[in-house]
Amino acid sequence: MIFIEKEYINNIPLLHVVKKGENQYKLPTIIFIHGITSAKEHNLHYAYLFAEKGFRVILPDALFHGEREGSFSQKDIYTHFWEIVIKTIQEINTIKEYYVQSGLADPQRIGLAGTSMGGIVTLGALTQYRWIKAAASLMGMPAYEQFSLWQIDQFQKQGYSIPFSEGQIADQLAILRDYDLSLHPEKLENRPLLFWHAKNDPIVPYSLTFKFFESIKDDYSINPEKLMFLSEEHAGHKVSRIGLKATVEWFEKSLL
Repeated sequence: MIFIEKEYINNIPLLHVVKKGENQYKLPTIIFIHGITSAKEHNLHYAYLFAEKGFRVILPDALFHGEREGSFSQKDIYTHFWEIVIKTIQEINTIKEYYVQSGLADPQRIGLAGTSMGGIVTLGALTQYRWIKAAASLMGMPAYEQFSLWQIDQFQKQGYSIPFSEGQIADQLAILRDYDLSLHPEKLENRPLLFWHAKNDPIVPYSLTFKFFESIKDDYSINPEKLMFLSEEHAGHKVSRIGLKATVEWFEKSLL
């Protein structure tokens, strides 16, 4: 039996998922981050499968999402995309500290994963935290600066006005460079990393992700099994069951 409990850590709403009888043990732990305009409950199928394998799983709501959405419209959320990403990266450290200090998370076996925006958060967090022992990015990408410029271009092509001045955009790009794994690949330090991405993804460009994967393959030449890229032709911006099962197997292999 799998238990799901709603908790609040420093006002961050989250779901805590664990197998019956194991709640008080120090367990390998996975923090799983949802995508933009989604919420913690939408990834319970991942949490269930992880918990069955013996993981403690934490599903937080990101800023302006789920219980924290307030009166924000979908358009408002998209204009705050990078604020949400950076805030989430900061908050996962708060979450990790709570469960480690409570004796519930094994600090040597903590993983991070996410879909879409959550995958982007995951890759950015790898530049900040050495405590992440293994990671999986599903439909995410590491090139923060390039993706931000691509987003601006897409907004303009769709006829939207950008609510930021050139100076504000320059300031944002300067902040994003610190979290841009494509600019700091050495911070991976050969940690296990899985990518899943569909080639026809219209939301997060496949090319940015695959280019980065190709650029770091040589860094994993001694332990090539620690780096994996799974592509699918026509899955669009939705993780397939193949991707779901591969993610569970990845953490089973990397953290248990």
